[in-house]
This record gives sequence, structure tokens and C-alpha cells, in this order.
Amino acid sequence: MKKIIIASTSTLHNGNYLDYLFPTLKKHFEGVKNLLFIPYARPSGLTHTEYTQKVSEAFTSLNINVKGIHEFENPIEAIEKAEAIFTGGGNTFVLVNELYRNNILNTLEKVVKSGTPYLGTSAGSNICGLTVGTTNDMPVVYPPSFRALGLVSFNINPHYLDPDTNSKHMGETRETRIKEFHFYNPQPVLGLREGSWLEVSGNSIKLKGDLTARLFKQNENPIEIETETELGNLK
Repeated sequence: MKKIIIASTSTLHNGNYLDYLFPTLKKHFEGVKNLLFIPYARPSGLTHTEYTQKVSEAFTSLNINVKGIHEFENPIEAIEKAEAIFTGGGNTFVLVNELYRNNILNTLEKVVKSGTPYLGTSAGSNICGLTVGTTNDMPVVYPPSFRALGLVSFNINPHYLDPDTNSKHMGETRETRIKEFHFYNPQPVLGLREGSWLEVSGNSIKLKGDLTARLFKQNENPIEIETETELGNLK
């Protein structure tokens, strides 16, 4: 049975790393002693070791040991044997490129769908959708495919921002870009605002946090989704 947290972000304004999620993660990772961290997204160019250390320090409060996948000689085996897995944020294209380069995308999909507890934030949440075509990141590298894990039946847009009515900026809004995506792609897109997350349990997918999310469907007007809404049937 799938057991997944798909969070828009790791850090809220004026908050510490993952602290707003700790009450949820304590339950989500109950009984877990060792966590496999995938640091491939490398925010701001952090090394895999530096990123893993940051995550390790955060998880000390949950009494969970963290080890980066780059520390294993065989990354496929590391995923297969992991008690739980966390993929952090950064650049989604860098992350996906490394998942393909290390030939672990399919293995990661398999173990998470089989029940290994998973946490994704930002880029690590982007890869939970059908594709990564709705990321906000620049394509600084070119992965072999945009296909992602398909842990949910739609795409994710983490860090979703509403248009600023007081701004004089006349460029594209996030909503405009998602509508452009729907000109070529049929799947729904869920815009997750900062501080929101999806909790996946088996076939159930529920919006969590204090904010609504914005749902976009091809050839339909976007709608607001209330917290605790069931999204398991969204296609």
C-alpha cells in the first residue's frame, strides 16, 4: 500500500528545514530507524554530502539516521532495501537526469508503489506526478525523458503562486504557463501552495495543510480544492 507525503516545499518563510512537517513525518515514518536520502537535485549547487548532512541534522529530532544514496556502491540495491526514502528539492531536471543516469527511476517507482514510505519536497514532489513538465525550474540539463514516477495520476506544480494584483509585472503567471502545458498535454495539474502537501495512503490522496490548492484541467476553468479533499479519483 502506498504511503507517501508530497509536499510543496521543505521550508516555510521564517521557518526551519522541514519543521512545519515534523508532526506529520513523525507519524509517517513511525518505526523507521534509517532513511535513504536522494540528494540529486542539489539546490544552489550543494554537494551530495552537504545536502545529506543538512537532512541528517533535521531528522535527528525524529531519531532517524540518514544516509545518502551516493554513499552506496549499488544505488538500485540501496533503494530496494531502504526502510524509507526522502527525495529533496532543488532543480527537477538535474534530479531526473541523475535518476535516469543511475538507472533507478523504475526501481524507485516499484518500491514506493509497493509500500516503502516516501517523502518528496519540491523537486522530489515534482517526480511523483506523471511527468515533470509542470516544474518551475530551468532545464539546465536535459534528461532522457520527462516521464516521472507516476505515483499519482496527475502532475504537480509545487510552490504554486497566485497572480499579484498589485504588481506591475506584465509577464506570464503560473496559471498562464499551466494553461500552455494543457495545450499539449491532457493530464490534470495540481498547484500546491507553500505549506500544503498531499498525503497518499493506498488509493487515497488527500490535500493537507491550511491552504486550498488550485486544480487545472484541460479545457476547463481552474477551481480551488479545499483541504482534506479526496483526490484519489482525479484523472
